[in-house]
Amino acid sequence: MKDGLPPRRCGALAYATILRDRRALEPALEHTPGYRKMSDRDRAFARAILATTFRRLGQTRKVLDKFLAKPLEETTEYAAALLVTGATQLLWMDGPPHAVVSTTVALCQDTTETYGLKGVVNAVLRKVSTEGPDLAARTAPRDNLPDWVSRSWRKAYGPGTLSRIANVQMQPPPLDLTVKNPLERERWAEALGAEILPTGTLRRKEIGDVTQLPGFREGAWWAQDAAAAIPATLLGVKSGDHVADLCAAPGGKTLQLAALGARVTAVDDNEGRLKRLRDNLSRTGLRAAVAVEDVRRFRPKGPADAVLLDAPCTATGTMRRHPEAGWIKKPGDVQRMSRLQLEMAGAAARMLRPGGWMVICTCSLQPEEGEQLAARLLETRKDLKPVAIQDGEVPGLAEAITPEGWLRLTPALWADRGGMDGFFAARFEKRS
Repeated sequence: MKDGLPPRRCGALAYATILRDRRALEPALEHTPGYRKMSDRDRAFARAILATTFRRLGQTRKVLDKFLAKPLEETTEYAAALLVTGATQLLWMDGPPHAVVSTTVALCQDTTETYGLKGVVNAVLRKVSTEGPDLAARTAPRDNLPDWVSRSWRKAYGPGTLSRIANVQMQPPPLDLTVKNPLERERWAEALGAEILPTGTLRRKEIGDVTQLPGFREGAWWAQDAAAAIPATLLGVKSGDHVADLCAAPGGKTLQLAALGARVTAVDDNEGRLKRLRDNLSRTGLRAAVAVEDVRRFRPKGPADAVLLDAPCTATGTMRRHPEAGWIKKPGDVQRMSRLQLEMAGAAARMLRPGGWMVICTCSLQPEEGEQLAARLLETRKDLKPVAIQDGEVPGLAEAITPEGWLRLTPALWADRGGMDGFFAARFEKRS
């Protein structure tokens, strides 16, 4: 009976923590009691349970609702977590029904609140195992989007694109890599069994242990979603240019700019996330100055030739890689973040020399954090003028260029290749 209990317990506890504290998946797992003591195999199983739970959360809840006497939200926190993670394994992970039900019921003994609910959990999960698959087949991928996200995307992109985005987000994403030396893309694509996307990103279907892949130790490449790799290429940076990379952690864009020979100053106020940036600089042998500071207060030693601002956002564009993202955000977060983004964009513009280019981007699919942000920036900063993004700058993605010359990437793009994160990017020049 003890087999399988620790990873299932960690999955349920982390699920409850994520929704209660609005924490991201990986930090929630790392701080779950017992997680670090488990074997690599059990940690991977716990992570798979958790990721699948959030990737299929809407569909799973719809099935559970058919067998519960009261709404799931009215069930005690840990009992709800056990029901949802247990049902996820039964419906989407091909878990042996007897093992899933028996271990989940055994976990009810963890707390006094759930001890008395063993019978309920047992009965509900048995029904899920027998009747649930037919009910699940009548649900749709778009059911896995939080209501506020679904309404927003339907209004912004239409029902067709909404469905395509939802479909892509149901599949675990591939591994995208940026090669330090573009002349070596073909060599590393062959060594890694990867496809070269039109924009130059290398894509592997399987993620696995990244640190064990060819080229990792010598720093020949770094992991970076295909969409996230595009904004830095829009700056037109030349060797020797002074570039400010704002909100730089975890550092993929810093590495791109440094690889071009730019003199990069990477700015971020999160020391923990900057550790990963520093580690990647060391691994790749690239150089950049690092400043731990709020970008709104940061002042470079001299005007920058180019500025890249990857502003903090609701990150709803990353739900294919971080399926919990939409569930830990609320509609009010969009307005709060859009105000912060405008402040940061204004500060970024002040760092730029006349004639210099600035790119602002967000990994959000919310128009308030993309198209509306760019429009507000032009209204408030008369010293900026837009510089339209051209077809040739984003090979294979001409349809993503908006009438204003901005870039709107969605997971529905390149769906047959595994999609990409949702991203927005706009480019500006500082008037002389």
